[in-house]
Amino acid sequence: MNLTTDQYHIVWCVKYRRKVLIDDIEKTLKELLIEISNENNIKIIEMETDLDHIHILIECSPQHFIPNILKIFKGISARKLFLKHPEIKNKLWNGHLWNPSYFVATVSENTEEQIKRYIQTQKER
Repeated sequence: MNLTTDQYHIVWCVKYRRKVLIDDIEKTLKELLIEISNENNIKIIEMETDLDHIHILIECSPQHFIPNILKIFKGISARKLFLKHPEIKNKLWNGHLWNPSYFVATVSENTEEQIKRYIQTQKER
């Protein structure tokens, strides 16, 4: 039995940096990401959005492949957000919600609290 887990700080942006992560859309996105993470044995430790991007701190087993995690998070959330909030399409085109790139960094025990605070204060920045 493997008890090892890894933590990652992940950030990705809305395509064209459109400011669409507001109100019900933001709430729906957070609910979707929690649902997706639970279905894939990924723990979201911290999560916050700003108008055009999202920061999450996750914990997962070393067997999880980060590009696959991002593909799942971004793909499923985009599809379901477009269905539930079709008004998003008015600010985007070509059917893409997310920019294809992302930032990811490993998080150690020494930096976990600092990263949590950074994510929590995203809306204040």
